[in-house]
Amino acid sequence: MLLAVGLTASVSAAAGVPAMAEEPSAATTTATTSAATAQAPVPAPAEWEACPADVAKAAVPYVLECATVQVPLDYAEPDGRQIDLMISRMASTDPEKRRGILLLNPGGPSGSGLTLSTLLASKGLPKSVRDAYDIIAMDTRGIGHSTAARCGFTAQTPHFGNLPPYAVDEAAVEAQAKVVKGIAEQCAASPDAELIQHLSTPNTARDLDQIRAALGEEKASYLGYSYGSGLGATYDAMFPERADRVVLDSNIGDTHLNQDVIRLFGPGMEETFPDFARWAAKRHGTYGFGRTPAQVRATFFELAERLDERPMLGVDGVIFRMGTFGYLYSPAQYPKTAELWELVLADDADAVAEQLAAVVPTGALPGMTTVGSDVAPAAEEPWALDNALTVFLAVSCNDSDWAEDVQHYKDTVAEDRAEFPMFGAAAANITPCAYWPYEPVEQAEISKEGKRNILIVQNERDPATPLRGGQLAREQFGDRSRLVTVDNSGHGAYVLHDNACGLETTTNFLVDGTLPKRDVSCRAG
Repeated sequence: MLLAVGLTASVSAAAGVPAMAEEPSAATTTATTSAATAQAPVPAPAEWEACPADVAKAAVPYVLECATVQVPLDYAEPDGRQIDLMISRMASTDPEKRRGILLLNPGGPSGSGLTLSTLLASKGLPKSVRDAYDIIAMDTRGIGHSTAARCGFTAQTPHFGNLPPYAVDEAAVEAQAKVVKGIAEQCAASPDAELIQHLSTPNTARDLDQIRAALGEEKASYLGYSYGSGLGATYDAMFPERADRVVLDSNIGDTHLNQDVIRLFGPGMEETFPDFARWAAKRHGTYGFGRTPAQVRATFFELAERLDERPMLGVDGVIFRMGTFGYLYSPAQYPKTAELWELVLADDADAVAEQLAAVVPTGALPGMTTVGSDVAPAAEEPWALDNALTVFLAVSCNDSDWAEDVQHYKDTVAEDRAEFPMFGAAAANITPCAYWPYEPVEQAEISKEGKRNILIVQNERDPATPLRGGQLAREQFGDRSRLVTVDNSGHGAYVLHDNACGLETTTNFLVDGTLPKRDVSCRAG
């Protein structure tokens, strides 16, 4: 999930999280998936051709092929309006070793995923995986080069992120409620309202199976990050005979986003920030943020509160907190965090505004997706930001029955501000979903029964999808799954952050189908 373009997010707490909202659990209603999908027309075979110029450019030095698959807008009316899905293929590098297709999802739900295959390859996706599969990436329904949905957000729209702003008090929640009510009304009045109503995780899972069919494959393996972990769990639940080897990385702990999942951002930042604090404390002579991690933490609150009281050219404590949170997605971003803090300490308003303007308006701040780890490219055009924000909002709101009472959000904000003071009062704040005009869809239910085909991969410290999300997924899948915990900090484990044990375990599963005999705990390195 994006903060500013689509969570990312995003794209989840360690075991024994202190009191907060009830932990996310498996969906409790079983979707009537078989009836809806059985009526879907068999898609035409995919016809591969050159990718759009922007996709081809982003894929360099690799070469992708692209195709368009048509699917029903509404699977309850399969002969009605059809929408386009653009997919890309990185063909197997050794056809003799090819065993099928590997579907990818970068999270979000919002960011383009067409070049996720080439991104992973550039970061060291093993050749054995590239030999074993045609790797299929895509823009899921509503996104980018697929039939795109837009609420009509502009730079002037008071909705610049997929996570609500940090609420310093109850008045801030009330003010946000007025903003998000208007956002929900704007989306309902959009020319794309019909499409927006049908953006959901179950429909996207149905789309995955239509893509499988269009490629002429009996089964499909899957690798999904962040929100993509929920999508993968849904695909396995809805199409158990067709889901082959499924890797769920950076887990949300459910099949879909809801307020409990989003609230995990609060403990996620608390658990991940100490890694940055230790890094900064070792460099106190350079940055001056504090000689101990505790002093660095105190500096964070000092700077956030300073900007609450005296914003710098529009950059306030809300944006500062978002920026710091987003930079925790990867330790490689720690120097950028330090640069931001230095500029605030120096009261350099122009430089602060310039740095964060390059982050927030273009959608580089992550939420549930893994943009902070470069899993999905940031939205570079205003229409792309509009599109990303719209899709994240639509999927999140259509997927879950959100509370409508403003007092509920006042209570959750107060609870999480006290329990997780760094970011809890943002993650618990009210969103447009409280005023969403459409009924939530039924969700698939994770089952402990079935083949043993689920590998859950999870960094121990992750700002958006904390360890608890992986543990919840392991509990829900039972002995069908194994959990691989990696002693790393950041969002995204497999390939995205270097760890030999995590890389080997996940690669062996994808290539050979080897599910570990027991859960695996990978040491750092």
